[in-house]
Amino acid sequence: MSHKYNNGGITNGGGGGGEIIDKNDEMGGVILGLDGGTTSTICVCMQFQGQLVDPLPILGRAVAGCSNHNSVGETAARDTLVQVMTEALTKSGSKKSAVRAVCLGVSGVNHPNDQERILNWLRNVFQSHVKLYVQNDAVAALASGTMGKLHGCVLIAGTGSISYGFTEDGREARAAGGGPVLGDWGSGYGIAAKALTAVIRAHDGRDSQTMLTDSILQSLSLPSPDELIGWIYADPSWARIAALVPVVVSCAEAGDEIAQKILKDAVQELSLIVTAVVKRLGMGGEDGNLYFPIVMVGGVLEANKRWDIGKEVINCILKTYPGATPVRPKVEPAVGAALLAWHFLRKEIDGNCHR
Repeated sequence: MSHKYNNGGITNGGGGGGEIIDKNDEMGGVILGLDGGTTSTICVCMQFQGQLVDPLPILGRAVAGCSNHNSVGETAARDTLVQVMTEALTKSGSKKSAVRAVCLGVSGVNHPNDQERILNWLRNVFQSHVKLYVQNDAVAALASGTMGKLHGCVLIAGTGSISYGFTEDGREARAAGGGPVLGDWGSGYGIAAKALTAVIRAHDGRDSQTMLTDSILQSLSLPSPDELIGWIYADPSWARIAALVPVVVSCAEAGDEIAQKILKDAVQELSLIVTAVVKRLGMGGEDGNLYFPIVMVGGVLEANKRWDIGKEVINCILKTYPGATPVRPKVEPAVGAALLAWHFLRKEIDGNCHR
């Protein structure tokens, strides 16, 4: 599977055979980093070394389905995590016994109980000496832009949306990320759900006609808006509905006012969840001019022909916090999780050395 990040110059595996296993043992084993979102789960296997090097020593990469236990249930989520970790190790030519640390950034981790549940799964998979770290997937996304350092703010706008922030003294805050029922309205799901609602309202005569009607029906190969109800409830998965976002953007670029309003509302919502986190942490200082990075992650924030939602969000944030600096990650969130594991593990090793 191709991707847009430069993860140490590797796309899908880094060779195999005994030579790599011997090297892993000599250099201190390997680290696994996982990014588990609502749509897919990615695991990378990175060689553990005393210093980070460029390019990063990514040995293997694997992709599987959703691992959010709120979306697919605990059994399916657990099976997905085991599958993707096993495949990444196999592609890297490494054994499970070579694993030194695992960091999971998984959507749906919203409470210490969620962390403990997943830690218990991992304890049954790995030996007792393996260091295990479980975070929300937003934390891994932040680390993908800061190369493993927890400082700044991240905005994820993909199928769902969330903002997460860390200060240098260890304080943290988050906003949104509760899923569509609790109002991730700037997300891909939120945008698409509003578009589908607009089609139904237009069909009923409750609102103006919109280009979204013909475009969405054509995209789904449906003959009438009446068929939308059956299509939605046949499989109401979040990612399936969020996949309609490009249709909404195309209609907005073609001048449809309802589609444009949906995207403008999304910009406001996404700006709001970032500024809420920044305000709670005092990240911008008293006058808002203090520097902090905002890591921008997710398909909703990618530029299109005329509509650049990410740019519009940043412009809104800069009105209140001119010190905010947008960052596009050079590595994917799974590598960010691996870098977090590297920093956590290195800190423990250094701490033990100074005792």
